[in-house]
Amino acid sequence: MRRVWPKPRGYPWGHFAHLPRWAGEPLALLEEGAALGPIFALGLGRLAVVGYSPDWNRRLLTDLETFRSRGSFSSLVPYLNGGIITTDAPEHKPRRQALDPHFHARALRGLEERLRVALQEIRPKGEFEAGAWASRVAQTSLNVAYFEGQFPRAELARFLAPLKQPFPAPLLPHPWLFAQVRRRVGQMQAAGYGLAAHLPTEEVLIGLAAGYDTTAHTLAWALWHAASYPEWHSPAGHPLLIKETLRLYPPGFIGSRRVARALELDGILIPQGALALYSPYLTHRHPDLWKNPLAFDPARFEGRIPAWGYLPFGGGERICLGMHFAQMVLLAALSLFGRLKPLRGDPAPKPGLTLAPGGELWLYAGG
Repeated sequence: MRRVWPKPRGYPWGHFAHLPRWAGEPLALLEEGAALGPIFALGLGRLAVVGYSPDWNRRLLTDLETFRSRGSFSSLVPYLNGGIITTDAPEHKPRRQALDPHFHARALRGLEERLRVALQEIRPKGEFEAGAWASRVAQTSLNVAYFEGQFPRAELARFLAPLKQPFPAPLLPHPWLFAQVRRRVGQMQAAGYGLAAHLPTEEVLIGLAAGYDTTAHTLAWALWHAASYPEWHSPAGHPLLIKETLRLYPPGFIGSRRVARALELDGILIPQGALALYSPYLTHRHPDLWKNPLAFDPARFEGRIPAWGYLPFGGGERICLGMHFAQMVLLAALSLFGRLKPLRGDPAPKPGLTLAPGGELWLYAGG
């Protein structure tokens, strides 16, 4: 009898066995599967094989011929179904090389002062809710970077809003909304504004979507941590605080690829057409890789980190294009505040399209 991957509890529905739990409690389902071994299987409409070891992550993120993006979870989300995200080898590399120069840290340096000025204008004082303000920061920053702040704010907010709404909102088509935004982006490009003037329209839309809720959720948690651990709330401490926030709460808690050709691992077949999933959430919390993995301890990043064991932005050739921009936004936003005090909130992770705080996070910002 051919060996099979272990599976967590599910329903007797074949390839659909885990869909109800995936829809309702994906983190619990992933944690239960991880307790069975470094690779396990789920029934999510088709076979999904999940791994979280560094070796699995490396293989999945470097073998671009076997593990393809088109047909993975991203293809289900209209905001993410296109552009560089779903471009596969061999076309991916030259397309990425054409985009990379616009997103290098040195290319973005000219944005820093404009970004800081724009965020200073919306800096809260007194009590404020971190999640709501972080969403405004993400929208403002994307507007500054892509359109020099000229895109109508209400239109941009309306376009991005479904990404933070519960399922199935992020999966629904919005043809009229997308057409309206495409026209507006075309106007911005024709006027020569920002990054948009140098990118295809499709890449602009993908960049806005990919950079919105991921940055907003990370900033909300980072502000909460800056208030809760004031010893790390300083220019020297912020880079490590951000890294630790991304370790505990990676926005992309699950990543997916479609298996383009059958392969065998540990004597078990992974058929063509199956999904192959990697989970930064599981990897970042694994006790074999991280000491006291559930503790918030930015000091751990003063030492070496495990290769392929830290993946908040993915890895390999497909590492997040907006990584440097996101880090710039996070650092700029944190630098605006002096004393922060946590008031009340629920920072426990809640999965949606990306990982988000479970509830509101109320803080007090001193003058």
